[in-house]
Amino acid sequence: MSALPVVLLDSSFLIALERETRRREQGPARAFLPRLRGRKLVVSIISVEELFEGAVDEASTLAALQRFTIQGLHLAQAQRCALLQRRARQRLGENDAWLVATAEALDADIVGADRIAFERLGSRYLRFRDS
Repeated sequence: MSALPVVLLDSSFLIALERETRRREQGPARAFLPRLRGRKLVVSIISVEELFEGAVDEASTLAALQRFTIQGLHLAQAQRCALLQRRARQRLGENDAWLVATAEALDADIVGADRIAFERLGSRYLRFRDS
């Protein structure tokens, strides 16, 4: 029996999850959570930066991130990111390119809401909301 793939959580999912949790709403992010049960949840340092950039309360943002594995950037991601950008007909935004490269290096799925950035992952892209 093979283990379920690692899941890399994009900042779009993390922001929606935090808002829904704070408001005690059952929105698309919270509704999606059961699909991730039993999987290792990873957050790229790129998404961490994006969260801190928009954080009203850095301490609560840091506390919320403690439940996830934080993935740094290393040589493997840098090489994949460079290759991805060189081969792309249209370059991805820098942060999205780093996320795709990290997902590929980890052999992970990505949960997010940016079809344009992540559609190249095919079935490895898990869209948590329709809009």
